[in-house]
Amino acid sequence: MKAKVHFTKMQGAGNDYIYVNTLLYNIANPEEAARVWSKPHTGIGSDGLVLIGEVDMPEADYSMRIFNADGSEAMMCGNASRCIGKYLYEKGITHKTDIRLLTKSGIKTLHLNVAHERVCSVTVDMSEPKLYNTRQFIGSDNRSEQLITLTADGEDWPGTFVSMGNPHFVIFTEKLNQIDIARIGNILEHHEAFPERCNIEFAQVMDNGHIRMRVWERGSGITMACGTGACATAVAAALTGRKGRESVIEMDGGNVTIKWDETNNHIYMTGPAEFVFEGEIELPDGEPPTN
Repeated sequence: MKAKVHFTKMQGAGNDYIYVNTLLYNIANPEEAARVWSKPHTGIGSDGLVLIGEVDMPEADYSMRIFNADGSEAMMCGNASRCIGKYLYEKGITHKTDIRLLTKSGIKTLHLNVAHERVCSVTVDMSEPKLYNTRQFIGSDNRSEQLITLTADGEDWPGTFVSMGNPHFVIFTEKLNQIDIARIGNILEHHEAFPERCNIEFAQVMDNGHIRMRVWERGSGITMACGTGACATAVAAALTGRKGRESVIEMDGGNVTIKWDETNNHIYMTGPAEFVFEGEIELPDGEPPTN
């Protein structure tokens, strides 16, 4: 009989992941676990797997590793980090309302907005956006050229490259509902301009002043939300004069508020985090967990 681990399904603005506390369970092959467990009909169904862990450095409190549905490891996920804050607090693992989370793109600070011992929302310091990263993007620098045109399936797509630790290409359009997100997103994810592939955002400024955004996430496909993608979209909107330094980003799964602070150039994202359900599942490789 295969060994089992306890998991928690959570979602932030519809961006849903499987969370495992590695303080209790050792996941020896997280890439395979992410692929098997994320499948919607034969597994739990999710955008990927998130591992919550300890750290051996004084600068951080906990760590996060995140694996996409295809098993590839991601640098960072804003929605997942908000969920980790709620998980740690409401499960009594910490009583801190400011948590330093170590990710592959650095340490992120989570501020928990708490009422009656429940986390109502979480604000994440997403650090500074980068407009040029030769490891992630081969092309022009957004500081001197705000729009960069890439070609996909014979069509030109002007957009803005923004790195939030992970790469994003943001395309503004007046015809968001007419775009085949799966077709164009998949082509642009693998465009030669992106050595590590790329997350692709399609966005439109709405009559209410909000920005409607849909996303094709590298390694996962179309998802209901993307926190780093929302940050990148807000930055691109400010760079191209569509919005100021604060925006509400509307995604399929819900809204987040993004503020680009002039004083330190950091991006602050505020949004919801919710538990969905919990359960036990077998390890795909049959190795027993450490508990």
